[in-house]
Amino acid sequence: MPLLPLIATTAIADGEGQRVDTPEGAFAVFNLGGEFFVLDNTCTHGPGNLGDGFIENEEVECDFHQGRFAIRTGAATAAPCIDPVRVWDVVIQDGQICIDPKAGHYAV
Repeated sequence: MPLLPLIATTAIADGEGQRVDTPEGAFAVFNLGGEFFVLDNTCTHGPGNLGDGFIENEEVECDFHQGRFAIRTGAATAAPCIDPVRVWDVVIQDGQICIDPKAGHYAV
């Protein structure tokens, strides 16, 4: 499994998220209490960027239309979003948050 390093663990504060652009696509990376999660950055309802969204109660609110997704699972939790976003299993390697970019899945 070739891993794609996205960002250093120290670059994302607890309770924060960040958009990470790579040649393989755009990802939204989140830190929830020192546990890291990676979602597809693009909202399933419109052109919003989840990495730029507002985080509350382990959910990210899309910056475009205020729909929400569960950060841990990618499940849509508030209208107008109804479809989940893809998630990736995170591997921490040499202080970097890494994923297998071909292994995105829907956890819900």
